[in-house]
Amino acid sequence: MRRGNLIALGFIIVLAAGSLAGTLVAGNHPQLGLDLQGGALVVLQPKEEVRSDVLDQSIEIIRARVDSLGVAEPDISRLGDAIVVQLPGVSDQERALEVVGQTAELRFRPVLEALPPGGEAPPDADGADEPDAEVILPELSEDGAVVTLYRLGPAELTGRAVDTARAQAPQGLAGAWEVIVDFTREGSDQWADLTGRYVQRQLAIVLDGVVQSAPTIQEPITGGTARITGNFTEREAKDLALVLRFGALPVELVPQEVRRVSATLGTDSLRAGIIAGAVGVGLVLLYLTLYYRALGIVVVLGMAVWGSLMWTVVGFLGATGGLALTLAGAVGLVVSVGVTTDSYIVYFERLKDEIRSGRTVRSSVERAFASAYRTIMAGGISSLIGAGLLYFLTVGPVRGFAFFLGLATVLNLIVSWFFARPVVGLLARNRFFTEARWVGVARGLAASSRAQP
Repeated sequence: MRRGNLIALGFIIVLAAGSLAGTLVAGNHPQLGLDLQGGALVVLQPKEEVRSDVLDQSIEIIRARVDSLGVAEPDISRLGDAIVVQLPGVSDQERALEVVGQTAELRFRPVLEALPPGGEAPPDADGADEPDAEVILPELSEDGAVVTLYRLGPAELTGRAVDTARAQAPQGLAGAWEVIVDFTREGSDQWADLTGRYVQRQLAIVLDGVVQSAPTIQEPITGGTARITGNFTEREAKDLALVLRFGALPVELVPQEVRRVSATLGTDSLRAGIIAGAVGVGLVLLYLTLYYRALGIVVVLGMAVWGSLMWTVVGFLGATGGLALTLAGAVGLVVSVGVTTDSYIVYFERLKDEIRSGRTVRSSVERAFASAYRTIMAGGISSLIGAGLLYFLTVGPVRGFAFFLGLATVLNLIVSWFFARPVVGLLARNRFFTEARWVGVARGLAASSRAQP
């Protein structure tokens, strides 16, 4: 056996075993997608036609909000003019969906008139360029919550002046959660000027068209800070602070589809996928072992090396790059098993042809592999082209299928060169593996040719 073949074999074995051991020690493992661990999915559509850059900006804001919620491995992508948000493993699905789609458009508008409970909203003041807020600051009375409507002037300051926001716990037993808003340097000056012009008048703090509070300004506020009150619960205050901190969405988005996948359903899908994949792989390996005898062991060991490298790469990308294994990705892996085993079959059949022509197994190994690898490369490149087109021209689950199929194909080409070729050459030098009655390589490859007249 050539020295170069031994080096190649040692390299791939050390690489597979070492990387797998390092992955297990580091605790890296494939991150599961929405359909394998449960979670929530929402498709958001703009209410009106918008430019592509506006949608891209919305995606970045939504991604920042989701990251602050602590959702592991979210998938946020565009599907035409819609935004698809997948939140795998999220525990509080209702809260997550509310935060994701909330526009969070913050405006400070002067109160022109407060209507009595039950009154109807009059038209805007002359010269106002915005509609009245549809409400709604609840005022508690003995009879329960009473709705107050406000007639508002145009907004004189927006959320673009906000630097950050935070929730503040109740001050005292009767207090409620509040949101403290800190303005930018320019926004602080604007806020001071605004409050100076409306001393002893009400200034409404409006979020997405709803009046959160309408305090009376006692004196100019020069500290660059505003307080939003509104009988918030702790969760409401923290969610409001979160969406204000990352800014308003540049366009109003409407949910077109909302889907929730329970953790139980995700676990069932994962279990079914593992069982189906294990049974399929087991049957394929059993058939190849019975048909090719000792060469079937090469396939089993080669699949072990391939699987170790695949686990390492997927675990690393999941921990560092946000790669999630979805059900479609699992299908890509199952399909790639067939592609991988095909490469061994091509090699073994070419080796069989060499033996039929009268050559020994030992002298046929290199000739057969050189011819077979050209075919393996052609098939691999075809798979990579198809996977690449699917990945770049589609979105969602199809991209996951394409990525895992492409990754598996690349690893198969590597394992074929560094493992299959030197291992078969090593077996060809051992008389037991070539001539033994039940497992002999030569007997297995030449069995069909001897049966011919």
